[in-house]
Amino acid sequence: MAFSSLMLIVCASLIHATWNLLAKRAAAVGPVFVFAYNLVAVVGYAPWVLYLLSKGAIGWTASGVGFVLLSGLIHLCYSLCLQRGYQVADMSIVYPVARGTGPMLSTIGALVILGEVPSVRGLIGLVLVVVGIALIATRGDLTAFRRPGGWAGVRWGTTTGGLIACYTVADAYTVKTLGITPVVLDWFANILRFVLLAPVVAVNPKRARDAMRGHWGLAIGVGLLSPLSYILVLAALRSGAPLSLVAPMREMSMMVGALLAMLVLREAVGGWRLVGCVVLIAGVVALAGA
Repeated sequence: MAFSSLMLIVCASLIHATWNLLAKRAAAVGPVFVFAYNLVAVVGYAPWVLYLLSKGAIGWTASGVGFVLLSGLIHLCYSLCLQRGYQVADMSIVYPVARGTGPMLSTIGALVILGEVPSVRGLIGLVLVVVGIALIATRGDLTAFRRPGGWAGVRWGTTTGGLIACYTVADAYTVKTLGITPVVLDWFANILRFVLLAPVVAVNPKRARDAMRGHWGLAIGVGLLSPLSYILVLAALRSGAPLSLVAPMREMSMMVGALLAMLVLREAVGGWRLVGCVVLIAGVVALAGA
């Protein structure tokens, strides 16, 4: 992998953890916050996209349109699941579990659906991911799973991770094979999310305005940083970086996210949760090389 691609992924990981911190701080707002930051993203990146479109830099095909629509739907489900997860559990649980389960679920799907024979490294990776998730969710005390809400962070994190796996594959195909520019793909996907969430706001505009009071600064941060982090990843893929390396390298954001949750949100991360992040990252790397 070229050094420039490596730097793109490192920057994307740091930005990704940062915007998730902002989203966690607005967790109580729910879908209205997702609508708000999608509005910011659409407006903020419009000049760049309109410039590209005016230059005729995008060659649209039926497949291209279809995959852009698919991307928008998957990202909408991802955004709503992530925000819900932040409502019911700590960021230091939901974020690393979401980032780590994507590769694990992809591997399990290959084993169960495609009948692939797992390598020793792949099996070790699966075990490490499961152990890492358990340590993150329980901080070393497995009785935590028997407590009320003990599974909430894992459940929402795992669901979000599955959606990450889906959009990573779909979007990689869109930019690498169909030639859609990353910022254009992300912008049109944001427009679709905006349109689909608009009825949530239209039903009771006053309630939406009240919910967003004091949260617009966070929405602006997420709306500008979230597309940027993903555009950098897609740019690395389009420049020739292999998905098998890009996907696991992005997961360095897990540790950054856990540290931000501890230092900024004052979550009780503890040593066991940090160890769980390290184990989870090791498992993801093992799965990538399996």
